[in-house]
Amino acid sequence: KHCLPLQAEHKMPTHRQCTIEFENKYTCFPSVFIKSGFCEKPMPPTISPSESGSALFIKTPKTACGSVGVLTYDLQKGSKQQYDGKLAIMFSNPYDFNLYSNWFAVGIFDMNKQCDAKLYDEMYNKPEIKFVRSKAKDLSLTHKGETVTIRATMSDIFLNVYTQLLVPETQ
Repeated sequence: KHCLPLQAEHKMPTHRQCTIEFENKYTCFPSVFIKSGFCEKPMPPTISPSESGSALFIKTPKTACGSVGVLTYDLQKGSKQQYDGKLAIMFSNPYDFNLYSNWFAVGIFDMNKQCDAKLYDEMYNKPEIKFVRSKAKDLSLTHKGETVTIRATMSDIFLNVYTQLLVPETQ
């Protein structure tokens, strides 16, 4: 599914949404797979070093589904034709906290990794090989790649905020 702004934030209030914010990174070409909900505010197409950007994912109103999905960004080297891999972020903000919990994961994959249901399933259910995953309990995750370290946090509430910081490995 593609991230299409629907301007629903003010028209259809919901209590399950996930804001993803990025800072200090060198990325471009975002892709999104949404298992449930929709993307109210898409990520910017590129985020240069020392810039920031954000996206807002919201549950579909009047449904018993949360805001769940995965997004990727290409990690761009200094040259616009070279890439260090694909940053992937999985988020799950479920409808029913009696049955499910907020989960999140971050990792760096090869450039050929597709942003799709298979990637979501891998990051939500499979063993952690190229990523780290955790329940959101105000816990911080750190994943070290060859060129960047990803630090992420996710709150354990209905309207959670998920923040991400990429730091070049030389720091």
